Amino acid sequence: MNFKAKTLMTAALAVTLAFGVAAEEHPTVDTVLASVDGVNITIGHVIALRSRLPEQYQQLPDDILFEGIVEQLIQQTVLMNAMKTELDKRTTIGLENEGRAYLASEMMAKLTARDVSEEVLKAAYEARYDAAIPSQEYNASHILVATREEAAVLIGQLEQAADFATLARENSTGPSGPGGGELGWFGKGDMVPTFEDAVLSLAIGEVSAPVETQFGWHVIKLNDIRNLEIPTLEQARIQLTEELQQTEVEEEVQNLTNAADVTRTKVNVDPSIIRDVSLFD
Repeated sequence: MNFKAKTLMTAALAVTLAFGVAAEEHPTVDTVLASVDGVNITIGHVIALRSRLPEQYQQLPDDILFEGIVEQLIQQTVLMNAMKTELDKRTTIGLENEGRAYLASEMMAKLTARDVSEEVLKAAYEARYDAAIPSQEYNASHILVATREEAAVLIGQLEQAADFATLARENSTGPSGPGGGELGWFGKGDMVPTFEDAVLSLAIGEVSAPVETQFGWHVIKLNDIRNLEIPTLEQARIQLTEELQQTEVEEEVQNLTNAADVTRTKVNVDPSIIRDVSLFD
């Protein structure tokens, strides 16, 4: 909200307003609710402002919200009228930016609100999942030590039927050591490449040779593998719809940009000029 609207709204809702509206049989967006030095505040202004309030304000009862918004608009108009006599270059340019941003956000909202047809949604689902091989997750444990020699000794003990979790608790320098070295479930890309490659080469229950990463030397045991379920269309509906809408918005923005007469002037400007507010003086 502009003009410290949140502060104004809080103040407006903190008091009981002696504000009344003459009953009108068929109010319209042009129905005047108040006037400040000749500047009218209408039902349309109230509706437009309410639609842009944060969610916590929109949940307030309509009677409280109505009076609070009118009071806020009155205060904003008072401040606007006072500022009109002091408009400088910085304020004028800032006002242009605010108008540009508002209209751009309204256009983005229109583009985002476009429905995705069931046919398009089904096609996107089929393209992503129909021929998909379920991805896998891995459950592994490891013992982290400083040298290859230490790792080799531990592997020798495991070959003699030593308990992996006990050795991890006694020897591992990693944060999983106290938990017996268990790393829980993870997917591809979650671990550093060398560690992941070692895990992928193991059979369930198998222990690796010493594996070096930037953290030290690892002895890794693969505990289990599971397939991740492929979601149904209904389970994937929300995510796919959002992705399709986003793609459509990006394409439309690009189309509008391509159709616009955009000229970028070649000016040699030091980028640090964006901090130089003294240029407005």
